Formats: sequence, structure tokens, C-alpha cells
Amino acid sequence: MINKKTFRTLATALVAAGSAFSAHAETNFVANSFYDGEHPLSKFGYIEWADTVRELSGGDLNPEVYTGSVLLAPRASLQGARDNIANVANIAAVYTPSELPVANAIQELGFNYSDPLVAIFAAADFSMHNEEQLQEWADNGIVYLGAYATPPYILFCSKPVRTLEDIKGKRIRTAGSNVSKWVEEVGAIPVNVPSSEMYTGLERGTLDCATNAANDLIDRSLWEVAPYTTELPTGMYWTGPEWGFNAGFWADLTTTQRQQLMDATAHGMSSMAVKYIARSEEALVQAKEKGNEISQPSAELMASVEAFREKVLGDIYTVAEEKYGVSDGPALIDDFRFTYAKWEGLLSGVDRSDIDALTELARKEIYGTLDPATYGIN
Repeated sequence: MINKKTFRTLATALVAAGSAFSAHAETNFVANSFYDGEHPLSKFGYIEWADTVRELSGGDLNPEVYTGSVLLAPRASLQGARDNIANVANIAAVYTPSELPVANAIQELGFNYSDPLVAIFAAADFSMHNEEQLQEWADNGIVYLGAYATPPYILFCSKPVRTLEDIKGKRIRTAGSNVSKWVEEVGAIPVNVPSSEMYTGLERGTLDCATNAANDLIDRSLWEVAPYTTELPTGMYWTGPEWGFNAGFWADLTTTQRQQLMDATAHGMSSMAVKYIARSEEALVQAKEKGNEISQPSAELMASVEAFREKVLGDIYTVAEEKYGVSDGPALIDDFRFTYAKWEGLLSGVDRSDIDALTELARKEIYGTLDPATYGIN
């Protein structure tokens, strides 16, 4: 829950902006996260975020949170938000590349970065300010309000995979983008299935390994079917909104309500990032305590990742234009890279565990540059 100091700061900012709390009927709305309730992107990104929304709005805004695939499956999240089945949903753009080519072009850089705190703020900043990306959200009937960023994906395997020789021929669950290309390059077989199918695939032997953030060892009980973890960084994911609002629903809100949601999301994004990182670190310790083997990759295997990162940067402009149809690859890609570098600088002097400090930074650098009366209104 948001603390009293942050609540007072945010409420004061609303009044200072001329957005007095209005006395009208409570606005109930549906919020959907396709991750199960204990996953960080649901627990911190939706369940705790919903509490903050109610608190900052004085109960005026009341999200009804659904988690898991009861309401919307991962591949249906974009359409579900667009069709207002959910008024707000997390949307992983890798599942709908034809509808979200710009977002997926940016995700091609995911293999090259490994700092989720920088990535979450850079992704939000870019996605709420870059004109080409904003147009893509609008074309899909979505208002982007905040980002997610996973910790670096690592390898969970049914047998030890520490060397280049070990990985050859292995069927590895990936979420697409450049990690699939790297998997092929090292002689393994990428299998693009939702993260919800990792456990079953490993249990039945249709997968030899899965790549995902370390928290899934515990949160999805992967330690039971993948007793060998290799801390090989195979990229992060941030593409698509953690909070993607239906454009019509967003337009029907008052300016005050939109500001309250922006402030709640600045806090929710900061809290989620800090807790997600901590949860992943804790999961490695817990898995080891349960008897799992946690290993480092061989120098040769790590070198293959580093070499592939250089290859990605050499090809990225062409990939953006030819694969995704981006009109000006250098302009789009360089804008994201500039934004990422900007946030590396902004975070260099901030306590990375101080949720309040991160919230204020997000409010100033991202949400403070947007007008709630016009943002997302076509």
C-alpha cells in the first residue's frame, strides 16, 4: 500500500494542478492481468496497484482485478482491452507482432540490456512520448499508461546446460524476438509458447529448457521440473503496456481521474520494479535451498551471448525497417537507445530500493510532462 508521505505528496500535486476531487458516482472498472495472482506483474502491478488507485481517488475509482487466464488469455489481451472486455489490461506485445510492429521492433533490443530498473522507466518514457509508438497504441484503441520490465531471463533446464556443447539440440522455450535467433545460432531449437505452458512442457519433456525471470522457479514451481538453472542472461522483456487502457473508457474519465491513475501508476510501476527484482533474487536462494543446482555459464557460452549482442546492434536498423515496416529505423531505434541512456543517468544517483524516490522521479520525468486533459484523447 502507498505510504502516507507519498499519498500526501500526490494528493497535494493534484490540487496544485487545479484538479480538485469531484463528488460523483464511483467508477467501477475491470482490470486484467493474465499472470496468476502471485506473479509480480499481477501481485504488485495489479492487486497492489488497485489498492493505490482506490486510496488516491478516495474510493472514486474502483478497479475489479482479474488474474490468470479466466477473463483473457495472453494472446487475447490486446483484443480484450481494445474491445473493452477489460477496461485496462497488461499486454505483452510479443504475442501480437502484426498488430504492434513498432513495439516489437524496440523489443529486438531486449537481448542487449540487463538492467530491469532502467528498462522499465525507459520503456514507459519512450512509449508515452515517441510519436510513432503513440500512433500505434492509438491505432489499436489503447492508451498506454505504464510499463513493465522483467529481470534478465535465464535458463531453467531438466538437465545441466552450462556449455555450448550442452545446449546443442535442446528445445528451449522462448518468448520470441532475438533470443530465438540466438537459440538457433547456438544449435538449439526455440519453442515459442506462453510462459503459462513452461511447467507442462518441462514436465512432459516437450521442452528441455525454458527462459524466464528467476522468480518463476518459485512462483510457477519450475524448480520441481527444472532442477538445473544457469544464470545466462538472455535478454529482458518490456514491450507492450503493463497498464493498457481501452481508449473509449479512458476518454470517458474526468481529467481528475486520469491524473489519479497517472499518479497511482507512477507509484505502481516503481513499487513493482523494486519488488520484482527482489523477488527474483530471493527465488534463486529458495530454489537452491530446495536442492536445485544454480550454475554460471561457461566462458564460451557467455561469449556467444556477447557476440550476438554486437550482431544485433549491427542489424537493428535494417530489422526494424524490413521485418517490422518501420519507416525510419535509425530514428526510432536511436530514440529508444537515447531514452535508455537518459535513465541510466537519472538513476545513477538514486537509491534503487527507495520506492518513494523512484515514484517522484517517474512523476517528474514521465507523467509530469503529460497533460491528463489531452493525453490519450483522440
